[in-house]
Amino acid sequence: MADHKRIDEVTGTSTSGHEWDGIEELDTPMPRWWLWSLYATIVWGIAYVILYPAWPMVHGATEGVLGWTSRGQLEAEMRADAARRAPVMNAIAATPIADLPAKPELMQAAVQGGAAAFRVHCVQCHGAGGAGVKTLYPSLTDDDWLWGGDLATIDYTITHGIRNPDHKETRTSLMPAFGRDGILNAAQISDVVSFVRTISRQEKPGASSARGATLFADNCAVCHGAGGEGGRQVGAAKLTDAVWLYGGDRASLTATITQPRNGVMPRWGERLDPVTIKMLAAYVYSLGGGEKPAPAPEGPKADGKP
Repeated sequence: MADHKRIDEVTGTSTSGHEWDGIEELDTPMPRWWLWSLYATIVWGIAYVILYPAWPMVHGATEGVLGWTSRGQLEAEMRADAARRAPVMNAIAATPIADLPAKPELMQAAVQGGAAAFRVHCVQCHGAGGAGVKTLYPSLTDDDWLWGGDLATIDYTITHGIRNPDHKETRTSLMPAFGRDGILNAAQISDVVSFVRTISRQEKPGASSARGATLFADNCAVCHGAGGEGGRQVGAAKLTDAVWLYGGDRASLTATITQPRNGVMPRWGERLDPVTIKMLAAYVYSLGGGEKPAPAPEGPKADGKP
């Protein structure tokens, strides 16, 4: 092979001795800068293996002489961020939830923190904007609240959840399955549906709704109120508006009365800290459906007259 090497007359470079069909291969040396780059990367790789975690082991990896880890860096950054937010978090924790709206800056901080927590824990059911999912999860952006929409009530609902078994403080209500359990027959359920659709201004009064009014008074008014205005003590829905979780058409109402859904919401008090729950309540309250507290009565005027 060496006997076939020669200096190429055109380039002045030695050939490698390889030849194919009269085509010879030049033995061109690598550029100096490329070789130094290669040597530098080799040195850098050796230094990295010594300084940082590198070699996988059975129960971990080599630690490196610097003791650095990405997890350790993340924990340090999280501790620094927690220290930065501590004054605001402490202020939110020390402020009764009903008093937050009176402190706009603190309320805004709570809303921002609640928005972040909502994106992690709540959007799966209630949607990114709190609009809910029809027939599944309620909207948080309207004024229709089964249990109440003021800050303290929202905080309680998030903390204790709805229909959580083995939790005595959870919100609990169970609508009877009037059709499944034979409390009402199909004709009676149809009459009750007519009455509900009448008080919700979807149908005009008729003989069916008149019969349904009597049935409603005997079976439904104890929870939903005599006029269908709802009952927050037991989470009974208001039936006189246009807000329907499971639908207000005849088929949907018939299905609900026949066999109610009785949905469940997790109790977050065992998963989230009280400050995070308070911020979540502030965010939900800010979505537009939160019920503002009634204004305080005015005191006597300067002249002593009310």
